[in-house]
Amino acid sequence: MTNGRSQQLLLFGIFVGLIAGAGTGFVMGPDAVMFKWLGQLFLRALKMIIVPLVVTSMIMGITSLGDVRKIGRIGGITIAYYMVTTGIAVIIGIILVNLIQPGIGAGIEHAAAIPDVVKGKEHFSFIDVIVGMVPSNIFDSAAKMQILPLITFSLLFGGVLTTIGDAGKPVIQFFHGVFEATMKIVHIVMWFAPIGVFGLVAGRLGEVGGGAAFMGELAKVGKYSLTVLVGLGIHSVIVLPLILLFVARRPVISYVRGTMQAILTAFSTASSSATLPVTFECVKEKNKVPKEAADLVLPLGATINMDGTALYESVAAIFIAQSYGIDLSLGQTMIIFFTATLAAIGAAGIPQAGLVTMVLVLQAVGLPLEGIGAILAVDWFLDRFRTSVNVWGDAVGAAVVARVAGLRSEGQELNLRV
Repeated sequence: MTNGRSQQLLLFGIFVGLIAGAGTGFVMGPDAVMFKWLGQLFLRALKMIIVPLVVTSMIMGITSLGDVRKIGRIGGITIAYYMVTTGIAVIIGIILVNLIQPGIGAGIEHAAAIPDVVKGKEHFSFIDVIVGMVPSNIFDSAAKMQILPLITFSLLFGGVLTTIGDAGKPVIQFFHGVFEATMKIVHIVMWFAPIGVFGLVAGRLGEVGGGAAFMGELAKVGKYSLTVLVGLGIHSVIVLPLILLFVARRPVISYVRGTMQAILTAFSTASSSATLPVTFECVKEKNKVPKEAADLVLPLGATINMDGTALYESVAAIFIAQSYGIDLSLGQTMIIFFTATLAAIGAAGIPQAGLVTMVLVLQAVGLPLEGIGAILAVDWFLDRFRTSVNVWGDAVGAAVVARVAGLRSEGQELNLRV
């Protein structure tokens, strides 16, 4: 992907693969599972790159700042952006679910049992999230694809490298070489994206029984699904573009065009972490966001910046309460706001992790965990939309942090025209 024409061709191929996969899954039904291996191969190739990309990008981001004191300022701007946008997303979800009231008459109050995906997580807490940030063994964290502890180690390691003078220079150069080689691998892997996207979508639809079976499940919780999708639409089409326009001072249409490859990949993989290599390419190479911002903001965002997940958790919690006929007080609604905002930090960038962190939200206001079973059938579908919003939020965040921190790419004017 060395020129604009090849990039447009690849983007078109990914879009065609997405549509063809959806059509194949709908028409062939369970038989479409035969294409699942194509998607798995593509997904495994992306995941293969995640650990070296996260570690090297974080180290390069820290060391490229030169003065280690800049880390605090950029980190503060980044966390502030994450908290504000996540909070806005949750507010949108709470307002919509109370206006539409999708749980009234939904008839899920007889859910039989706690779903297997959240069994054993009943005692999951924020303390677990905090403790999990510090790795006891970085190689074990890498093997288990635990990104947050790797980020903690990489931030510390990169910061120390800036303080040891000449002894740290060859180490920094080594990680720079690893990062560049990893990005070259990303370019190679992405040429297989159209086939991989086709396999992921067709295989997933095949697993749920095809188009007719999926539409039947969707109809059962149609108002709930609509509420989530409308909320995600408002946040991604109105809120984030306004932030991009007025805070980052970036032209929205061209920035969306440059990020579209990452958004489509996020939709097909349902994983912010797996999409991270593509997000890097889109943000740094296509949208020309300074590497000092992108190298720090994007890996961190793929782990703790989950606007779509937070919105979905607030809607789901209140939907379950409505379905069980439980009237939530203003105080309980505020608790949902805070827990949904904070729980998104613990949602790793992997498929359906939001279901696990939803345990925190439901437990905070005493709602039955069995209610999760009612939304499980369509969660894989909604997960793709919320992951796309998560990745789009990360991309916008990189531009915002770069602008507010006064960073710019080589040859880039600081005051961009809107």
